[in-house]
Amino acid sequence: MNNLKAKFEKLTAHFSPKIIGEVNDVYIKIVKILGDEVPWHIHKNEDELFYIVEGELLFEIEGLTSFTMTKGDIFIVQKGINHRISSKKECKIMLIEPKSTLHTGNKNVDITKTLNQQFL
Repeated sequence: MNNLKAKFEKLTAHFSPKIIGEVNDVYIKIVKILGDEVPWHIHKNEDELFYIVEGELLFEIEGLTSFTMTKGDIFIVQKGINHRISSKKECKIMLIEPKSTLHTGNKNVDITKTLNQQFL
């Protein structure tokens, strides 16, 4: 059994997702976001589910829209969609995504984490 609040308390860095479980070929991850360091990026072959546990998240889809997500909101970004996220105050997010999903998609930047760096 996992306690989500306890898992978030173990996170020490922002923009550093951690795997807290897996179901079949999908990882369940948590991450804290603060600021705008996540670059525009694409996941060519994977959809991602974002669930806001606490705080507010600005979600941007290039050329289409931007919207603010708040506690309890869920959004699925489809594969091939160029997107980025940011938050003015700390935001806690749960991600559900295929095991093949790269942290920052087609971009390799300072905050990019390898799979091995994502295990809690």
